[in-house]
Amino acid sequence: MTFSPEPLCQFSDRLFFTTFPHPLPTSQDLNRSAAANGSPRIRGRAKAGPSTTPEDTATYYYFTIDDQLPYMSFFQDWGPLNLAMVYKACIYFHELLEDQELASHRLVLYSSNEPRRKANAALLMALYVMIVQRRAPWEAFHPIAELEFMPFRDAGRGPSDFHLSIQDCLWGIWKAMQNGLCDMNEFSVEEYEFYEKVENGDWNWITPNFIAFASPVDPVWVKKERERKEKEKLAGGPSSPLKSAPGPSTHELALQRKLPMPFQNCLEYFEKSNIKLVVRLNTELYDRGVFEERGIRHVEMYFDDGTNPTDEIVRRFIDLSDEIIEAGGVVAVHCKAGLGRTGTLIGAYLIWKYGFTAHEAIGFMRIVRPGSVVGPQQQYMYLKQLEWAKWAAVDEMQRMQAAAATASIPIVAPATPPAETEELDDLPMDVAAPAVIHIPPTSMALPPVTPSKHIAAGTAKARAITPPGQPRKTPVAKRVAVDSSDDENEENDVLPALGLAPSVRSPAKRTSTRTVANRQTASEQRPTRVTRSSTTSGGTRKPTAVGGVSTRTNGQAPNKIPRLANGAVTRSRAAATGGTTTMTTNNGRRPAQPPSPTPSRLPTLIPSKRNHASTLSDVAAATVKLAGAAADAWMKDNVSNVVVPATKSERPGLRSVRRRRSSFSSADVVA
Repeated sequence: MTFSPEPLCQFSDRLFFTTFPHPLPTSQDLNRSAAANGSPRIRGRAKAGPSTTPEDTATYYYFTIDDQLPYMSFFQDWGPLNLAMVYKACIYFHELLEDQELASHRLVLYSSNEPRRKANAALLMALYVMIVQRRAPWEAFHPIAELEFMPFRDAGRGPSDFHLSIQDCLWGIWKAMQNGLCDMNEFSVEEYEFYEKVENGDWNWITPNFIAFASPVDPVWVKKERERKEKEKLAGGPSSPLKSAPGPSTHELALQRKLPMPFQNCLEYFEKSNIKLVVRLNTELYDRGVFEERGIRHVEMYFDDGTNPTDEIVRRFIDLSDEIIEAGGVVAVHCKAGLGRTGTLIGAYLIWKYGFTAHEAIGFMRIVRPGSVVGPQQQYMYLKQLEWAKWAAVDEMQRMQAAAATASIPIVAPATPPAETEELDDLPMDVAAPAVIHIPPTSMALPPVTPSKHIAAGTAKARAITPPGQPRKTPVAKRVAVDSSDDENEENDVLPALGLAPSVRSPAKRTSTRTVANRQTASEQRPTRVTRSSTTSGGTRKPTAVGGVSTRTNGQAPNKIPRLANGAVTRSRAAATGGTTTMTTNNGRRPAQPPSPTPSRLPTLIPSKRNHASTLSDVAAATVKLAGAAADAWMKDNVSNVVVPATKSERPGLRSVRRRRSSFSSADVVA
């Protein structure tokens, strides 16, 4: 029996992804017929005839997770898969790659071409590449960039008018990892799957400082409150309080009537998890005194279900949450289901605090807690994200002003910096130079002038990067073929230079370096002959004469055209050399591509769950400290809880998924 998969998408040397038409074949049938069907086609590679290269003789091992990691939908939502499934998939992929019996095989994750399963499986593969192999999100998405995927939708009933893509989820997780909000080293699959169930509490850690949970319910208290309100309504107003002896506390009454098990789990867990603030966004379904008597502050911020909060509510929530978080505490937020209103306010804080976009915040929260942000709340976050970012800028400026006032440091208004002195010297004499403002020296250190806060560091890094090669300006028909088999002398081994006029800084210098008889236009200048020895020499070199004018090249060739004849000059990655680019030759053969084409400039895993890096340098230092096997300890510590060990007759497999009951009712969605 033959199978016809789509061309394989290559994520690394041994990791591929593809889809099969529905119904999906079993992995046993695919692996049994893999040798008979021959080598599959890899996407992005040209079709070729028969050959005996290692690419054509490689063996492939197919595996799927479509039936092992199903998404438990609320209504019409179908993805993305939650963080526990991402965790399991990463360990499962890693175990297959580490299996000695599969060391000579290429692993192919395949799924059905049904749009929902296809998008979920592709996202899992991209997340594995980004989280475990430490690739940047654009590199993780690149192998599947040409495929078409159905966008993820919210957990509402109506038609979807807000599209969440795979890129949004990748960037959301990436930005969370940058800021220390998602650390797999401290993630527990057992705890996640236990407390996400309705009967155990229905909550999830969104970040190390936020818990989103469904509203606890105390039926006895709700019944008594309803009866009390009815009596007050019949009496024409609230009854006057009677003076009596102090009775039992709210906590003692709650223990006497035995709170429901989810409520008890919530109270016990919050007491030992440093929860300092509980924010209620829905109607009262329990007595707030139960939390307050345990030293947990309780705040009411009610707004209607399915609607958007006012600016006053968002501003108050951000201020209170930031106050608690800066003091080292944790904020627990809930509405009725802990999804729509809860996700909206937590997402607003992520945008305000860490610079998320609305799509990134929603994508990240839907992986951590599926179903977050419902219906019009998605468009609300998208429209408000710029305003919340402006709030963050204003708040930062006010903090700087307050700190400066405390330290008696004068605030310097933003100003345009003066031009550089060397540029002023090169200007012609007839051009008036701008006046230079001399600032008297002060004994106090002034804060940097906005917007040039990071210009110096950014300019230094930008100048250290070698510019890319310029494209050829010569038409294809006019190029001269060079025979690479003969070892010619240096005189014949030349590169055509671009027909460009030399860069002259001032008219005065241009007229003084050449005579009237030698004047030529840019189109009349003859190209120079540059030898290979001059292009590859790393030291100083004599000035190159172009059209009678001497120009300095600073140790680089005047043109950056790579040789295609006797030596293919390629740019190797600069990761190992601290950002510097080196040039290597490989005797005309194309060098082997590294697993990551672009070195990652952003950090991945942050070691601590509580302490966040305040500056980019701190984040980079934490990332360097985690380099090596220590960052992947989570993939080895909990393998037994996620993957069934391999045997002589069977490969490693995922354990059964603990299904979750939904606490999301139709009353939580406004049509």
